[in-house]
Amino acid sequence: MVAPALAASGAHSCLQPHHALPHRDRMAASTSRNVIFAALAGNTAIAITKFVAALFTGSAAMMSEAIHSAVDTGNQILLLIGLRRAARPATESHPFGHGLQLYFYTFVVAVLIFGVGAVVSILHGIERIGAPEPIERPWINYLVLGLAVLFEGASWLVALKAFNKERGGRPFFGVIRSSKDPTVFTVLFEDTAALAGLVVALVGVACSHLLNLPVLDGVASVVIGAILALTAGFLAFESQSLLTGEAADPATRDGIRAIAEAEPGVEGLNDARTMHFGPNEILVALSLDFRNDLSAAEVEDTVARLEQKIRAAYPQAGRIYVEAQSFASHSAVRTAVIAGGGPGALVSEVPAPRSVD
Repeated sequence: MVAPALAASGAHSCLQPHHALPHRDRMAASTSRNVIFAALAGNTAIAITKFVAALFTGSAAMMSEAIHSAVDTGNQILLLIGLRRAARPATESHPFGHGLQLYFYTFVVAVLIFGVGAVVSILHGIERIGAPEPIERPWINYLVLGLAVLFEGASWLVALKAFNKERGGRPFFGVIRSSKDPTVFTVLFEDTAALAGLVVALVGVACSHLLNLPVLDGVASVVIGAILALTAGFLAFESQSLLTGEAADPATRDGIRAIAEAEPGVEGLNDARTMHFGPNEILVALSLDFRNDLSAAEVEDTVARLEQKIRAAYPQAGRIYVEAQSFASHSAVRTAVIAGGGPGALVSEVPAPRSVD
């Protein structure tokens, strides 16, 4: 029979993760950095070139593209900072590590894309629509935009290759929604938006020049801003979900449940919860109803075996907590919490500890 103290208060266990990342996780981190560095190099060169071209030609669309590339360059630097800060080990003040900082910096990137890139481009375009001016030296714009397409295309291919490797044949948008590593798809969407913006800028400059309608240059700038706003909205939505505590994917959750339910000594699984603290680290919390004929030592052995099996199947389960709780007690807690009373309202409802025979 389970010891009284154990039955009343629950048994909690945590298996601390190794300080060294598994080989697969190191490879994933390296791939993310390679994608970001490729985008950073391309956007830095492109931003400088676009700003020079915008100053020489006076094109609103080119200035919007220059702002876009400058924002992307800053965003890649922020993502690198996020990766570095997320890799710091756990401390007393941050016992679960700093992995969530990567999601925070991704959210900041989305805010910058909208606040600096989209808003400035739209305002600049509206200003140019109200006071259109002919583009000077349009051939400079054609040359710069053509080179920018080549540079952005190369960066986009690097990001797409890394994303397809992670995707492994699964549906494109499904992988984006389920991905826990925002760095790769952030760069991919930034580069996709950049290529779309370049096409719009090229069409706007060409139409403005060939049709002698300078107002179309301002219209192109507004369209580029709208593209950036849509990109920012999508990235913000995805990163906020991760930042506010997203569970592991359904296959992982189901697998952990199956391992727990199949463990000898476990009478039933009350609850199983997971939460990502980074792309490659998951917290697992289990509430289990153990057989009543087990001693406290046998429950501890069962928990140890269970942790080993879960980590063997899912190495990303860095921290595992197991609570020993009867089904009746767990149901009472759950009912009170759902009703809004909170766990404190359950003191009189929790079953009293059984006495040892």
